[in-house]
Amino acid sequence: MATSSLGRGLSSLIPGASNANYWSGDTAHKAGERIEHIPVARIVVNPHQPRERFERQGMEDLVSSIKEHGILQPLVLTETPRGYELIAGERRLRAAKLANLKDVPAIIRSATNQQKLELALVENVQRQDLNALERAKAYQQLIDDFSLTQDAVAHKVSQSRSAVANVLRLLHLPVDMQAAIAEGKLTEGHAKVLLGVSDPKARQQLFKKIIEEGLSVRSVESEKQTSVRGHTRKQADVETKAREARLRAALGAKVTIKPAGKGGTISIHYSDAEELEGIVRTVEGR
Repeated sequence: MATSSLGRGLSSLIPGASNANYWSGDTAHKAGERIEHIPVARIVVNPHQPRERFERQGMEDLVSSIKEHGILQPLVLTETPRGYELIAGERRLRAAKLANLKDVPAIIRSATNQQKLELALVENVQRQDLNALERAKAYQQLIDDFSLTQDAVAHKVSQSRSAVANVLRLLHLPVDMQAAIAEGKLTEGHAKVLLGVSDPKARQQLFKKIIEEGLSVRSVESEKQTSVRGHTRKQADVETKAREARLRAALGAKVTIKPAGKGGTISIHYSDAEELEGIVRTVEGR
């Protein structure tokens, strides 16, 4: 298991080198690593790549840039018996294919499966290319596949533990809400509000309203508070009715409870002196 922090991003691949000096012809920067032009056809994608969606307009812009200027930052690859596997730079690789490049500059290095996932995750997170659900899945994969704690994940991606924990909570949302996050219909802010709604039915109703009405996060917060207050009042009404029934059964008379703040009043109704006397005897335990 790798123990070094990856918070520096891809610059950590070559100690002492910055992003700006990755590429300098065919000179390797570190023993055991080399920089070469690799045929695009020999590169397979990283199976641990956390990113699932690639924004179309951004990809078109990158393709145009590559056609005009070439690839300025090399991809990072590891050699396999069948060719090369991508560690980081899938977006650049896709754009290179669309630009009909035959080969691409790449740093060749060895890496474990955990390092492949970590590096792909760090590259995307630092450029903010991953949506919240993709980050959550990648964090969870680091935890499940490599027995990392949330603290360890937070250290590797240079995030606070609370930030990692909050993103992981998105995986507790229903499938339709997760899909909405992945499709950009639901923001992380919306999702956090939905996670605060404990009643599944109320949460689903609020989610539907967000999608149909395009509510802002602030509006959703307001809707949530109204929903919670309404639910609390209904729950209080149910509890009050239950207590009235218990008193009615114990006293043999109609009882009304009227809450007021932290207190309230209890009214006992009787029809004649005989019924009143019976109530008094019951209260006195006679």
